[in-house]
This record gives sequence, C-alpha cells and structure tokens, in this order.
Amino acid sequence: MRLISWNIDSLNAALTGTSPRAEMTRGILTKLHDLDPDILAIQETKLPASGPSKKHQKLLAELFPEYTYVWRSSVEPARKGYAGTMYLYKKDLEPTVTYPEIGAPEPMDAEGRMITLEFPDFYVTEVYTPNSGTGLKRLDERQEWDQCYRTYLEKLDAQKPVLASGDFNAAYQEIDLKHPENNHHSAGFTDEERAGFGQLLGSGFVDTFRLLHGQVEGVYSWWAQRVRSAKANNSGWRIDYWLVSERLADKVTKSEMIDTGERADHCPILLEVSI
Repeated sequence: MRLISWNIDSLNAALTGTSPRAEMTRGILTKLHDLDPDILAIQETKLPASGPSKKHQKLLAELFPEYTYVWRSSVEPARKGYAGTMYLYKKDLEPTVTYPEIGAPEPMDAEGRMITLEFPDFYVTEVYTPNSGTGLKRLDERQEWDQCYRTYLEKLDAQKPVLASGDFNAAYQEIDLKHPENNHHSAGFTDEERAGFGQLLGSGFVDTFRLLHGQVEGVYSWWAQRVRSAKANNSGWRIDYWLVSERLADKVTKSEMIDTGERADHCPILLEVSI
C-alpha cells in the first residue's frame, strides 16, 4: 500500500488561485496523482464549513478521477476557513470514515483537525496538530491536545494496527531542524512539545522515517515561506510524520519526503507498507 500525506497550506488556493505559487501547488498535486497512492491525506485545506464548492468538486474530479474524497472543515465556534483535513482514496477502497473528537480544549475539536479511515485489519488516521502560536500563547492547550491525541491513538491501537500521518508541529530531535540552538523557545521545538511527541512514540508507535534512515541529518519537511532563502539553503524543520504501530514496523518498506522544487512550506511525505 502506498500512502501520501501533505499539509497543502490551503487546498482552496491550490485549486482556484492564479498566483505562481498556486500553479506550483497544482503541479505538485498532479505529481502526487501520478505517484498513484492508494490514499492521500491533506491537511490545512482552509475550506469553508460547507466543504468543497462546486468549483472545487469539479477540479478535484479532474485532478483525481479515480478517487473518492471525504473532508472535515473548521466550524463554529472555531474560526471559519481555518485548518481542515481531507482524504482522497481509491474508489475500490471502502473504509468506514469517522471524524474524531478527542476532548481537546475548545475550540480545537471544532477546527477539523482529524479524520480516521477504518479498514478490516488496520486504521489510517491523519492529524493537523495545533500550533502553539506566536509567543507560545497556545502552549498549555497544545499540551492538553497532545495528551488527548495520544489517548485516542492508544485506543485505536488496542483494536487493530494504526498508520498515523500529518503535520504534528513538532521537531522531535535536534537533527530535525537546521538551527536547534536558536529555537528552544520556538513553537514546534519547545521542551514540552518534544516531550509530548516522545510520549506518543513511547506509547507504541514508530517514526517510520527514522526507522528506515536512522540519524541522517539535513532532511526536512517544512521551510518557512517568509524567509526567502530558507528553501534554497535547506534551512528547514521535520515536523510531518508517518507513524505506525510498533507491530507494523517490519512491514514498512519506504518512508521519504517528496521533492517540491522551489516551493517552500510543507512537502508531501510518502509511506509504503506491506499490509
């Protein structure tokens, strides 16, 4: 099975925008289609509460004609057009789809951050983890989220193996970002966030990239858009992951980043697993 996960930073802009960046993003979507994944997880769709418009639906059908999709958007009391997730999966797959609420601090459960696909022998779930924000103003709530999310994955894992992907907004080790020395008090690399991610791994899940590639350095999944030289200088962070239940570790055959050329922000991540 081949799976891809990507924080797209606005599916709405990718499908309907006219900027050079939107054109690059559509090119990457075409590339992802050509890679022929069984499942494609998308985070930060930024779609309205009503979901994909007729124009969005038409363009998705043109880009991914072999796929069914399900979506989840931010709804009140959360901000409109914020966060959001989507799955596209091959039409011959017939998962049971759920939209978990995990008891996170309000309004996080209303921000459309999780979707889970249940298959007969395993779960596939995606997450767009809340950012701790400027000045770490949301760090306390983020720590609560991490606990609630870990509990949710543990409950799934107790029933059948789990494949979990998404933007976890956490660089776990110092080798997961270019400049750790300057970022110990930055969102995504605080001691608290790193500890939370470590607890998740410690509860029975494996970081598939490290599993296959060891302590390789200089491989990232996100580069700041606002710093023009970040992508060119490979000054990035690895904050997007494919995790699997420990009992699936020996079935993972590939876990890697997908090149997006000059486009900064997140890159898609690919997982291949014999399941």
